[in-house]
Amino acid sequence: MAEQKKFNYGGQAVIEGVMIRGRTSMVTAVRRPNGEISTSVKPLPSASKARRIPFVRGVVVLFEAMVLGIQSLMHSANVAMEEEDEKISTKAIWLMMGIGVVMAVLLFFIAPLFLTGLISSHIPNSVAFNIIEGVIRLAIFLGYIKLVSFLPDIKRVFTYHGAEHKAVNAYEAGMPMEVDAIKKYSRAHVRCGTSFLFLVFIVAIIVFTIVGRQDMWLMLISRVVLLPVIMGVGYELIYFGGRHKSNWLMKIILAPGLWLQSMTTGEPDERQIEVAIAAVNKAVEIDKAEEEGRETAPPESASGP
Repeated sequence: MAEQKKFNYGGQAVIEGVMIRGRTSMVTAVRRPNGEISTSVKPLPSASKARRIPFVRGVVVLFEAMVLGIQSLMHSANVAMEEEDEKISTKAIWLMMGIGVVMAVLLFFIAPLFLTGLISSHIPNSVAFNIIEGVIRLAIFLGYIKLVSFLPDIKRVFTYHGAEHKAVNAYEAGMPMEVDAIKKYSRAHVRCGTSFLFLVFIVAIIVFTIVGRQDMWLMLISRVVLLPVIMGVGYELIYFGGRHKSNWLMKIILAPGLWLQSMTTGEPDERQIEVAIAAVNKAVEIDKAEEEGRETAPPESASGP
């Protein structure tokens, strides 16, 4: 049997659970109110060619993750509250995603620009303007995370986020998927969305500095139009960093994002780690079964049926 190709598993925390994305399936494990772990498996959409194009794949992967994330969150909410798992319409998913994107752009890109514009007469040059705007953007982001972390439900999701990272870190280290073995692993992971957002904010400072300080309406347009470019560059940095974690330069670049994850992850308890283990194990099990099935399948006949 040929050795299975290395695959980078990842996912997100959901309500009372963890979602893990495998090669062809998405696994969502949720703790039911009666204590049992419910595991849901859904096939992933076929990978598009755009997911292999550098600087384009970042935007594609991000939007795919948003769609899958909404589906997993709604499913986990239904399971956690023991309600009927209703199917979400495609229209509803796009509506929720659209609202989320608009709110994120307004909060993290438009608001910092206008706040910086209020003191623009006291800012000597374009570089200083964009650095100040970037600092304000990061401050809003940190403030937002800190604020939502006071909500009990979000705080609990953050602990499941920590469980997800610990389980993936342990799996990638070749450790057995057991609670005691996983406990010691870090809650931070280089491919986390938190690190991605931090890199997006840093890349934004560089890109907007190149654009320069223009009339407000031109800078406003640039904050929207250039966002896919910024996300594409940020994704490539995360993509490269995940494969060169021992590189000293990447360690420096990724360090702030890893530190920032201390705000978006909590220390999970054993029951939460068990849920993460269930999600990882199921995703790996499905991938291995499909890989073995392809290897043992008889060759197709050259003649028709």
